[in-house]
Amino acid sequence: MPTKRMREYLNKNNVRYVTVEHSPAYTAEAVAASAHIPAKEMAKTVMIEIDGMPAMAVIPASFHADLEQLRAALDARHISLLRERDFKDRFPDCEPGAMPPFGNLYGMPVFVSESLAEDEYVAFSAGSHNEVVLMAYADYERLVAPRIVKFSAETLAL
Repeated sequence: MPTKRMREYLNKNNVRYVTVEHSPAYTAEAVAASAHIPAKEMAKTVMIEIDGMPAMAVIPASFHADLEQLRAALDARHISLLRERDFKDRFPDCEPGAMPPFGNLYGMPVFVSESLAEDEYVAFSAGSHNEVVLMAYADYERLVAPRIVKFSAETLAL
């Protein structure tokens, strides 16, 4: 079941969504495979720090974030990845590393890769390592109001 905070927010805003239970998985690509969701529609939340402030960067599971491209697009001085120990306390209702891309519920901005914004649906971890939420991307954008930026590229398979 999605976190209580997210479930109440989705229901209050009359969002249609489904939850998909899957075997435990710990990377976005493994979650997508386990839940039988295309990796391009599976959102991966990357925790970053922009000029000293925490934020969420959200990209498709099969992509990697280009932090330099994001820094330039935001005209920021410095962007870096956050270590789990630096942000885990912000998500007391989530398993470590399974936070949903709803920064608005946790007091932080959200930046979404334009490649993810092109899809009709988006799936993401529901706060645990064994369940995802699937919903219309338009609803996600309406609720979260992320800034859409080009800052990711598809990871090349070897």
